[in-house]
Amino acid sequence: MLMRTEAPRELDRFAQPVLGTAARPAAVPMDAWRRNGEVIIEFDLPGVTRDSLDLKIERNVLTVRAERPDIGQNREVLSAERVRGLFTRQLVLGENLDTDKIRARYHRGVLRVAIPLTERAKPRRIEINRRRAADGGSRAVGRAPLWRRLWPRR
Repeated sequence: MLMRTEAPRELDRFAQPVLGTAARPAAVPMDAWRRNGEVIIEFDLPGVTRDSLDLKIERNVLTVRAERPDIGQNREVLSAERVRGLFTRQLVLGENLDTDKIRARYHRGVLRVAIPLTERAKPRRIEINRRRAADGGSRAVGRAPLWRRLWPRR
């Protein structure tokens, strides 16, 4: 038999919806980071089957939908702390992500989505050009600094 040891936590749980519905779906916890030229997003969906997952991209909005079924009618429930029902999460993606090359996999209750950065969004080194002065020395391209223009040499 299970014992209840966290009464305040139990009261908080009653204040929150237990089932995600189509009108009010439960949130999907996630982590996101950038690594090796792509953005990685992981969604925690334990107990969700691959068949109940739906991942869509429309313009720049990524939508994750999933459903965890109810426990069932023929069971005596001793504790039911995991949220069941419909889950959804929408992310607005930046223009620097290549949404045509999104990859996703689902393994051990974690949905991992990898979105590569566009080429123009990847860091790159910018070369600084110099030109040779008539006297053989080098000087930077562009206008002289403001202080030099305000107080020219005499």
